[in-house]
Amino acid sequence: MSPPALQILDNFASLQTLLQQHGHAQPRHAPSDVFGTLAWFENLAAFGLDGASQGQTDCQWWLAGDWDVGPVVCLPLLSGQKLTGLANYYSSLFVPLVWSASDGLAAQPGAAHWQTLAQAIWQHPRRWPVLMLDPMDPQSAFFTGFQAALDQAGYASDRYFCFGNWYLQVAGRPFAAYFQTLPSPLRHSIERGRRRLTRHGAWQVDIQQLPDANLEAAIDAFVAVYQTSWKGPEPNPRFIPALARTAAAQGWLRLGVLTLDGQAIAAQLWLVLGGKASIFKLAYVAGFERFSAGSVLTAALMQHVLDVDQVHEVDYLTGDDAYKRDWMSHRRERWGLVAFDRRTPGGLLAWLKHWVGKKLR
Repeated sequence: MSPPALQILDNFASLQTLLQQHGHAQPRHAPSDVFGTLAWFENLAAFGLDGASQGQTDCQWWLAGDWDVGPVVCLPLLSGQKLTGLANYYSSLFVPLVWSASDGLAAQPGAAHWQTLAQAIWQHPRRWPVLMLDPMDPQSAFFTGFQAALDQAGYASDRYFCFGNWYLQVAGRPFAAYFQTLPSPLRHSIERGRRRLTRHGAWQVDIQQLPDANLEAAIDAFVAVYQTSWKGPEPNPRFIPALARTAAAQGWLRLGVLTLDGQAIAAQLWLVLGGKASIFKLAYVAGFERFSAGSVLTAALMQHVLDVDQVHEVDYLTGDDAYKRDWMSHRRERWGLVAFDRRTPGGLLAWLKHWVGKKLR
């Protein structure tokens, strides 16, 4: 059996053309995670990269597979002084794109696909001294399979911890049942916040989902809340508005805004796909802490995704922040892969520093 065919595309337009030629406007296997969709990578490449890195890196699309029999797997990569996945602080998970065969069979990539990609990177004239991919699910077939392929190709690889990831296993519960499982201090904070909001004035929660006439106003409200919150300015201010528009067009968007007397005081961007709700960004206006506006809004969005969307999982994405434990039920970890090409001086030096540092720790 011949190994999967390899293609390397230097721009997204070439990928779009290729997909159109093969009748794949979207991955056929129905991605279960926003971070594994073509729309996510397209938006990140267009609006999510730092200005400095945009001038120092090139986005490439590495594909392995046969379109006639499938599957075809694609690694979106950034080529610079080192080779990395198309991911940054906006990415809570890095997974490859996968397309099935033209007959729609949901075949999954195997060792041959990972070996084709790893060998191609190893043999490429650029000879990147270091390859880094993160954050990833260390239990996934992609993680274990690609690390084995990198080792087989000739790299010296290792894995490293990125962050903890808190998530909720819904187990079919409606919001009312879930709410009773929350810690008592959190439940009381939400209830007190609602009462204080009611005593203070007129308040409401709106959840924007569609690419309709209200979308831009909801995006503007989110940006205004974020700019007056405790959080620092966005490194790429066009990314979140563009993501909200993309999410609305794709049907993922759950953009919640809590207003008090007509002023937006809390806003959260959630994304829903494949039975999973991902809590992507949240903020509230400084000075309104007594209303627990953030918790009140989280409860409203949680009620929506549990009772309306009927998701099976809610994911709090990046980080071990203490408050996430109150809302979630389980914790897992995201890890990264690093591979060193010791044929190159830079790769050998980086490998020595990595292993010496690891031994010292």
